[in-house]
Amino acid sequence: MDIYTIIFLALAVFIFVRLRSVLGQRTGNERPPFDRTAARNALQRADKNVVTMPGKVIDQAPQAPSADVTPPSDRWKDLAEPGSSLAQGLDAIVEKDSSFDPRHFLSGARSAYEMIVLAFANGDRRALRDLLSSDVYESFDAAIKEREKAEQKTETRFVSIDKAELVGAEARDRNAQLTVRFVSQMISVTRDKAGAIVDGSADKVADITDVWTFARDTGSRDPNWKLVGTGSAH
Repeated sequence: MDIYTIIFLALAVFIFVRLRSVLGQRTGNERPPFDRTAARNALQRADKNVVTMPGKVIDQAPQAPSADVTPPSDRWKDLAEPGSSLAQGLDAIVEKDSSFDPRHFLSGARSAYEMIVLAFANGDRRALRDLLSSDVYESFDAAIKEREKAEQKTETRFVSIDKAELVGAEARDRNAQLTVRFVSQMISVTRDKAGAIVDGSADKVADITDVWTFARDTGSRDPNWKLVGTGSAH
């Protein structure tokens, strides 16, 4: 054995010792290498309805219940007192329509309230027809006809809608009804054909409280609520 062979052998032993110190030794407690194919097969055996993506195993555990699930007593917080007839009515509507959100409804009701009041003032029957039940529409239409017959025009302007709050909720069969109290400020005046004021004021802000009832068929694909009853308080 020549000198070069001895040198190469010494270098090889030195490199082996260094690698062993860096990478460590097997102790028998190491985790076995991940067998992707075996895992995929095990998942498929456990659930034949699972479709795995090529080269990827997805193992998603069931989601734990959310920690911020609203307790039943706080379900209608700021809308209805727990145990009240209003809260019970809201519960009944949710049983009929799980997608029902009273806060979203109130937002839409505010817009509908303003649209209906202005459409009535302007005699806009087309807009009213889409927002009112047939009975309420006939009543509004009769009032508009009387105004037209007298050659009068109404001018209405909202200053603010200060409040829109639920005061009633009910579910009967597939029919859901919600009653809302609107508190608003508006300026409204009715003039004859000569421009003389016959009702209201052109510059006085009036405080108005209206109590309106909306309804919809929870079994219908139409998500829109329609006005089915009106009332007011001063």
